[in-house]
Amino acid sequence: MFWRGQGLASGAALAVAIATAAQAAPAPQRFTAFTAQAQAAPQSSPAARRELQNVLIHYFERRIERPTPLNNEDPIPDGEGLDGAKLGVDDSNATGRFVGLKFELRPTVVDPGQDFRAAFADLVARERPAFVVVNAPADDLLAISDLAAANKTVLLNVGAPDVRLRDADCRADVLHVLPSRDMLADALFQFLAFKRWTRVLLIVGPKPEDRLYADALRKSARKFGARIVEERSFDAAGADIRDSAADELTLATRGPEHDVVAVADEAGEFGASLPYNTASPRPVVGTQGLTPAGWGAPVESWAAAQLQDRFRKLAGRRMRPIDYAGWMGAHAVGEAAAQLKSADAPAIRELLLSDRFEVGGFKGRALSFRSWNGQLRQPVYLLWPSAVIATAPIEGFLHQKTELDTLGLDRSETACAAMKG
Repeated sequence: MFWRGQGLASGAALAVAIATAAQAAPAPQRFTAFTAQAQAAPQSSPAARRELQNVLIHYFERRIERPTPLNNEDPIPDGEGLDGAKLGVDDSNATGRFVGLKFELRPTVVDPGQDFRAAFADLVARERPAFVVVNAPADDLLAISDLAAANKTVLLNVGAPDVRLRDADCRADVLHVLPSRDMLADALFQFLAFKRWTRVLLIVGPKPEDRLYADALRKSARKFGARIVEERSFDAAGADIRDSAADELTLATRGPEHDVVAVADEAGEFGASLPYNTASPRPVVGTQGLTPAGWGAPVESWAAAQLQDRFRKLAGRRMRPIDYAGWMGAHAVGEAAAQLKSADAPAIRELLLSDRFEVGGFKGRALSFRSWNGQLRQPVYLLWPSAVIATAPIEGFLHQKTELDTLGLDRSETACAAMKG
């Protein structure tokens, strides 16, 4: 159901508590070769060490070479994810000091072409990290999660939306903060069902990620009673689609009667040109047009505007979905430590992985991790560039435990054997 009337005071309380700027995180260590260089811990006074217990959170990122987007005004920033984690630690420090806790973020960025697993193994050997916010593709995440030496490390996934990580390829110590593709698709098709726009023309890009997004759309269409009337593949093939969109996209969207055009174009090669270039006057939904996302610039309800403002002051830009996931990853660790009033890493880990843990996220309700696959249950927004059109779960879609579990894999649907839930 819509989240109205179900807000938490925790978001507003956190916003009030954050009255002073916290210390900035250190610059990320970079791996430009296999050999890593140890990073010295920040200095603090003996008095500060006696008064505050330190909770260390690592941030570990695979830097990805991305093509220049069609819209040059909105490139993916280098600090995506990391800036969110910095703010999460700042926020945790603003409240943690009242319970005797100090939080530190230690970032590492692994450059393209370098051995991600080896870099993480080096980090584990040097520092035995307890909590690591990971911004990396699925294969990299699996590679580090299977390191035997890291079996006591909680990995918080903020960069990989792949459904398989929450399904057959799940891992016991991996928590997924970023919404999965099937959560996004379920949110979209709940909205389409609510609007009774059930006939869908699907346009799929050429990349593997596009096909994964399309897979999620197909599954959600079946789940919520919609029908994909036809599916088309579209490849811009390196051409500037802005010069030919009126012809090529009009031709690509001619087909059987449909209510909406759904697009799967995660790289943004052509989807932004689809609205107003369809053969019939139909809404565009999916990776472009009306887009499901865990966060976005128009989100302001439930004190989210204050989180947006703090992020803008820190990063000098708008908060993106992966930034929000980075913030939530660090914030979740901070919240667990604050609830325990302890920096004891095993105790924090146990609470994070338990059914007892809940955390506020400026989304109007308590958020928690699913015990059966480690996914953070959370509302998903249906966004237009300047507005929140709706928030899923949509009113009328019910569940025996919580309507949030209508989004993504439910307990009976997952093949995750590693989690105890």
